[in-house]
Amino acid sequence: MAYLKLDHIDKVFSRGGRDSEVLRDVTLSVERGEYISIIGHSGCGKSTLLNIVAGLTPVTRGAVLLEEREVNAPGPDRAVVFQNHSLLPWLSAYDNVRLGVDKAFGASRSRAERHDWTMHNLDLVQMAHAKDKRPSEISGGMKQRIGIARALAMEPKVLLLDEPFGALDALTRAHLQDSVMALHQKLGNTVLMITHDVDEAVLLSDRIVMMTNGPAAHIGEVLDVALPRLRRRLELATSPVYLKCRQRVLEFLYERHRYVEAA
Repeated sequence: MAYLKLDHIDKVFSRGGRDSEVLRDVTLSVERGEYISIIGHSGCGKSTLLNIVAGLTPVTRGAVLLEEREVNAPGPDRAVVFQNHSLLPWLSAYDNVRLGVDKAFGASRSRAERHDWTMHNLDLVQMAHAKDKRPSEISGGMKQRIGIARALAMEPKVLLLDEPFGALDALTRAHLQDSVMALHQKLGNTVLMITHDVDEAVLLSDRIVMMTNGPAAHIGEVLDVALPRLRRRLELATSPVYLKCRQRVLEFLYERHRYVEAA
């Protein structure tokens, strides 16, 4: 059985007596430790699908199964990192991470253990030096590192990333991509990431799930990225496998976009 399964998911939003079908019959199996990217044009329901897995949005039909158990509400077994850092501005970097640690382990770990675990996760994202700084005192990339540390500190079964690098400049984005790739290699966690960046999807993923355009979006194609890990950005620039995967995703997205324009 799959570690995480999206089982024939439909999503319809109703407003003012009108129905809008966003997703239709989305089925996907994810193995433990896989890094999956979901890519598609704006409006194809990528974030809606991630919110369904997170338990933030209910399905209309179908189910999300994690280790063969249905999940339909938020829980610490699925941690989300959004494009906007969503840190509490009045708390320090340490306290933002500690908040997640206390929520997940308040009843099972001592105060000292929770402190050590908070610092361990700040160390993982190389932010221990900024533990006393508030969000207003650090850069966008540093804020995202804190958000990732908070998510990892809850020891989720699945890490959900909703365009986590989308608001960053190109250089910061590249550094953070490399950090996430190294963390995945070290921790072996299961990751589901939404992105609109083709190079990012190929660089980070084991498989890329390509969504058709909405309404009633569904999975159009799933591409295996047969590149060894740990991946090095500069070496991939001339890799035939990398270039072939990149070309296939671009072809899929271009074909879908052209179809919409011609319709």
